[in-house]
Amino acid sequence: MSVEFSGGAEGPVDLFARFSLNQQTVKQWSLPELADGCVRAGVHGVGLWRAPVQEYGVAAAARLVRDAGLAVTSLCRGGFFTASDPKERADALADNRAAIEEASALGTDTLVLVSGGLPPGSRDLYGARERVADALEELAPYAAEAGVRLAIEPLHPMYAADRCVVSTLAQALDLAERFPAGRVGVVVDTYHLWWDDTIGSQIERAGSAGRIAAFQLADWVTPLPAGVLLGRGQLGDGAVDLRWFREQVDAAGYRGPIEVEIFNPSLWERPGAEVLAEVVERFTTHLVHTR
Repeated sequence: MSVEFSGGAEGPVDLFARFSLNQQTVKQWSLPELADGCVRAGVHGVGLWRAPVQEYGVAAAARLVRDAGLAVTSLCRGGFFTASDPKERADALADNRAAIEEASALGTDTLVLVSGGLPPGSRDLYGARERVADALEELAPYAAEAGVRLAIEPLHPMYAADRCVVSTLAQALDLAERFPAGRVGVVVDTYHLWWDDTIGSQIERAGSAGRIAAFQLADWVTPLPAGVLLGRGQLGDGAVDLRWFREQVDAAGYRGPIEVEIFNPSLWERPGAEVLAEVVERFTTHLVHTR
């Protein structure tokens, strides 16, 4: 199911209607708690992750969110295409076909892809990115048949070695543009892209071609924790001009969900309803209200 919103000028109520809560932001909640908490808070969209969905059962999860009246705005994650070993590559492709099927069953048309890092001992970034392209070529037709678009997410360069060789929106678009826009798009994530001084023009490039498949929010705070993966900041706590990003993606023609995805253990230690209320308040303050 494609989640679309009307174009034109938006007021605070209309903009909040685009708000989506990524499951990782309130990782402490079970799927039923997530559905119930979102309904109570008036939130209409959720971004889901494969592991908890698989644990709960894909069909049961699809029924749960559907009965709650929630739209699944994305499923995370597929990808990890960069292995050079033939068996590892075949396993990755099989896992991604399963992810496509799960996304379709959940009613979302967006499968977020994290491309994968360098194979052990390799320094060949170009070759790794070409293996990403090879995987997209094989998977895109399969995804299209299922009504799912593959969404390449560039990650901050600190992840290039071990997690994602696609580090900039330009690199993601260079890959995506080899395929029809309806089959392969890109993710604009403020946490990963805020530092890039070309990001404004790249968002315009993505939007003009209809390539923005998802827009995700988290802030950049320092110092980063050991391991860096769980260092995303609450909205408004860091260096990212969140409103600027929202204005840029809107100007580029994107009218889809705005998904808050924060990996932060300090949030996971708190009651989920309290975290969600704070996220909604920060979203309203930093993205909706005028300066």
